[in-house]
Amino acid sequence: MLSPFRQNLNQSVGASIVALVCVFALGALQMPQLTQIRGGAKNTSPEALQTEVKAEKVRLNLLQKVPAFGFDNLLADWTFLGFIQYFGDDEARAATGYRLSPDYFDVIIDRDPKFLQAYFFLSGSGSLYAGMPERSVALMEKGLKSLAPQSPPKSYYVWRYKATDELLFLGDAQAARQSYEKAAEWASTYSDEESKNIVAISRRSAGSLAGNPLSKSAQVNAWSMVLSNALDDRTRQLAISRIEALGGKVIATPQGARIQLPKTD
Repeated sequence: MLSPFRQNLNQSVGASIVALVCVFALGALQMPQLTQIRGGAKNTSPEALQTEVKAEKVRLNLLQKVPAFGFDNLLADWTFLGFIQYFGDDEARAATGYRLSPDYFDVIIDRDPKFLQAYFFLSGSGSLYAGMPERSVALMEKGLKSLAPQSPPKSYYVWRYKATDELLFLGDAQAARQSYEKAAEWASTYSDEESKNIVAISRRSAGSLAGNPLSKSAQVNAWSMVLSNALDDRTRQLAISRIEALGGKVIATPQGARIQLPKTD
């Protein structure tokens, strides 16, 4: 008869083996994505591309359900890698669109809600490219339940992304104002200049929306965030054109773009 120590040791080893098998299995699930990105969309029919999208949808549904045995962060990282490959395949996306983008973040945020960098990809791809701002905002709301002002550091940016989507893509100035207020509240727990700047900008946007739900200044500030986080030239040009249409101006400086707010709100 095995001693309790030996039994615990065997159970621990067994669990580790199962976990490693799952990790390798998840890696195998990723291989079709890697193969696809190497081959690109060249010489692939629209029908074949649609079939690939359906297969990827099934894979993402599986990733939402498969047990990770403590490797949730690793699963989130692999899923994010899959998203980058999916999003970066311009030829395929021109044929099929970006509608799977939020599905990747369903997995990522469920497995690792503190993966801060993922949120700005969610905002850009889910709202702007996939045209699903409601779903993007809902995913950010879900993730925010697991965040705190200092965990992860500078998580106030998620409130900023949420406010941007609410204001620009949902037209919900009231919700955007509340998100800006939360961004300022969380950023105020830091003492660095970047965070102090976020406090000032967020409070200014919240104040503008409180007095004027159609505030041009608040919209310009939101488009400025889209510009600073733009994933490609098309998004940059769109942000610049919207800023200028609202009466703002984008001024190039050695330190980067500087935004001049509209003279009238």
